[in-house]
Amino acid sequence: MSRLIAPAVADAPEAAQPLFEQIRKAAGKLPNAYALIGALSPASLKLMLDGDAALAKGTLSRADIEALRVAVSARNGCDYCVAAHSLIGKMAGLKPDELRQLRAGESVEDAKRRALVDFAQDLVASSGTVAAERVQAVLDAGWTSAQIVEAMLAISLISFTNLVNRVNDTPIDFPIPA
Repeated sequence: MSRLIAPAVADAPEAAQPLFEQIRKAAGKLPNAYALIGALSPASLKLMLDGDAALAKGTLSRADIEALRVAVSARNGCDYCVAAHSLIGKMAGLKPDELRQLRAGESVEDAKRRALVDFAQDLVASSGTVAAERVQAVLDAGWTSAQIVEAMLAISLISFTNLVNRVNDTPIDFPIPA
């Protein structure tokens, strides 16, 4: 049950309405998390969408971004985002076993992706302080410094939605992964 008091979507601020339409057009629906954020802070929702657009223009693949989102959401205990990004990750090409591993905090088979996900897990667990060796391991796995920055943007954006959904206890409107 939601804890934050938000207006109904139809009564949300005028600035939220075009953002809601943009989301509906892209996703086919307005997920509960985006409805809540937009209804309470259209500027926050716009920042999220702009961040997603920046990531889409970057060099990380959709699958890599979704792997980060699932792993970080699982680490943060956000069932809403785990469900949403497990579905999106599947659509982005992540295999069921890899999604299960990401949700469980286990190492994934792909060594390059594993280095990036391990970095993300350490970053979240340490509130941003990671050992030089962890950064070097990501670089050694074949990622660039620019991709590490993009990964940190992905981590920041999903951490925000994790916080919103954890505080709000947002009702999950995606299939619950097995």
